[in-house]
Amino acid sequence: MDKEMQILQHIRHNPFISQQELADLMGISRSAVAGYIAQLTKRGEIKGRAYVLRDEGSIACIGGANLDRKARGKQQVRLHSSNPVTIMESCGGVARNIAENLGRLGCKTSLFTSIGEDKEGEWILQETRKHGVDISQVWRLPTQRTGTYTALLDIDGEMVVSLANMDIYDALTPEMYADKWSHIAAAQAIFLDTNVPADCLAYIIERCREENIPLFVDPVSSAKAKKLPQRLDGVEAILPNREEAELLAEMSIGSIEECAEACRKIRERGVKHVIVTMGEQGVYYQSEDVSKHFTPYPTDVVDVTGAGDAFASGLLYGFVNGESFERACQLGLAASALTLKTEQSVSPLLKPEQLELTVDQYEEER
Repeated sequence: MDKEMQILQHIRHNPFISQQELADLMGISRSAVAGYIAQLTKRGEIKGRAYVLRDEGSIACIGGANLDRKARGKQQVRLHSSNPVTIMESCGGVARNIAENLGRLGCKTSLFTSIGEDKEGEWILQETRKHGVDISQVWRLPTQRTGTYTALLDIDGEMVVSLANMDIYDALTPEMYADKWSHIAAAQAIFLDTNVPADCLAYIIERCREENIPLFVDPVSSAKAKKLPQRLDGVEAILPNREEAELLAEMSIGSIEECAEACRKIRERGVKHVIVTMGEQGVYYQSEDVSKHFTPYPTDVVDVTGAGDAFASGLLYGFVNGESFERACQLGLAASALTLKTEQSVSPLLKPEQLELTVDQYEEER
């Protein structure tokens, strides 16, 4: 057994063990122990005193946490005119939504985001914590306002236009993530959305590549996808929608065959797995060895908002539970179907047993 493994074993038995005690047990110098612990901390295997070990099955979610407002038309929306609507407020943000989804699915989840010192931000954090999400590492920025996202939906639930005020994320720096890296790297997998600045995206992708931490990236929108670096080595999986995939691959997608070609071009940038969400056409998955088109699971659509976040959550749930990417895609489709049938961006129907049941029922019927 190598020295690092021995150190981890001793720490598991006694998280408060001193470096001198470790040195005496292992027959090496205290300075040598300090060097090993520094390397283990850098890689995220431990994260400070008492030494905190990497959490198996845990997921760190990095990105946006916003106040969501949804205005739903009472009749067909007409542009350049006054429209009667009903308005609902809820917690939002891609990373935050996925963190809550994962919490509902029983996963250990931590959220790395920023809020203003305002009532909206505090409400978002308290609501998120109710679902078991660790919010202890969230930045509170006193000179900023918590992000907001406003969507106008047609009478059938389809989005007409959305408005985003995300200036707060421009205040984030790579140094801020470096300060929290031991907490981030303690997770089994990391989810990252592109609400954070370009230099932060590049820093996180590079650290994950260096330390071999599975990183899942959601481009969020075509505009924000442009912030991603050209080389994506270090990204385990990327989850663009059709429009974002077109931008990343620099080609149009009008068929499944063209989607397959786009996935190949995106993988040439260094990504291991590409999963394109295509709305009513389902998802297309491609890795070096597998290419597969998954049709969506049938459901009664009430509201499309949050369906993409739900898919990513089901995928991550499957990944940290040791499922293949193909099975994880199926779990993602099940989570999406359960979310589409509710008005909430995060569905209260999300439970592990419900995901598994939805997948098994659909596969039996095929």
